[in-house]
Amino acid sequence: MTDDGGLSERDGSENRAEDGNRAEDELTYADAGVDIDASEAATAALIGAVGESEGDYAGLLDIGDRYLALATDGVGTKLLVAEALADYSTIGIDCIAMNANDLVAAGVRPVAFVDYLAVEAPDETFAEQVGRGLSAGAEEADLELVGGETAVMPEVIHGLDLAGTCAGLAAKEAIFPGEAEPGDALVGFRSSGIHSNGLTLARAAVTRDHEYTDPCPFGEYDTLGEALLEPTRLYTHLLDPMREHGVRAAAHVTGGGWTNLERLGDHRYVVEDAFDPQPVFEFVRAEGNVSEEEMHRTFNMGTGFVCALAPDAAEALADATDGRVIGRVESGDGVSVRGLEL
Repeated sequence: MTDDGGLSERDGSENRAEDGNRAEDELTYADAGVDIDASEAATAALIGAVGESEGDYAGLLDIGDRYLALATDGVGTKLLVAEALADYSTIGIDCIAMNANDLVAAGVRPVAFVDYLAVEAPDETFAEQVGRGLSAGAEEADLELVGGETAVMPEVIHGLDLAGTCAGLAAKEAIFPGEAEPGDALVGFRSSGIHSNGLTLARAAVTRDHEYTDPCPFGEYDTLGEALLEPTRLYTHLLDPMREHGVRAAAHVTGGGWTNLERLGDHRYVVEDAFDPQPVFEFVRAEGNVSEEEMHRTFNMGTGFVCALAPDAAEALADATDGRVIGRVESGDGVSVRGLEL
């Protein structure tokens, strides 16, 4: 889910706050404005009222010999960066990717998408830019845009908000079992950058001493804002090879960062060879004086998608794709990444 809520969110700042050793200027997700405990409590209350649905990353509806799957998500506070730069041309890609990738994590092929654009006031320029991004994302994900809704709500919305729902179909036997096993290998796939999670923390860090329009000291971006707007990578191309190599479970590394691996089952996850973080992460860490643990609990840190499968199939999957073996599943609990215990 995006950076403002969801069951997968973990903040972890409470333990550091209790030990009394945290530097006064060290920034956490909670400091930036996202209270994970409150978010999880609210989400639990909602689930308690409406009831659990089958599936984790996507809701699954049995329609006979197949499942109809639905996922919904938005772009989050990344929209504020787009607003600051007056550049909304890529956020449609983010909106589709955040939804389509969740379906892929369940073993479902995305087939259709509907968007919901809520605005303070209608504006042809940003509407056209949003539409351009949605079209680009749909083409890359190989799904159909089947409609949408634009709502003008000046008393509710300040600026705009963009969300959507993605539908997918899968034969029942094609769905990933959803549970890793001790002894499995973990295969990871590179992210494109921050994606659409943790932007509340990233924005707070970057804007301590900079503007979004300041020149970017790393990469091929003209401004810092452009680096934050790098679109979320789509992982729909992984679906067929993951099925062919017997993937048991997959995780889309979104809100909560690397703690998303816990959604693969109640085991211990040891990651020793994750992809190197892109320079934007080190910039955020340094500017916000964010601890490494907090960074890994909040961001994907360079690896945006992870799957678990038998070790003898893991290297074959990595060779057939752009992934690599990054770690393993053990008995126990918790997540260890680069020696950090999350």
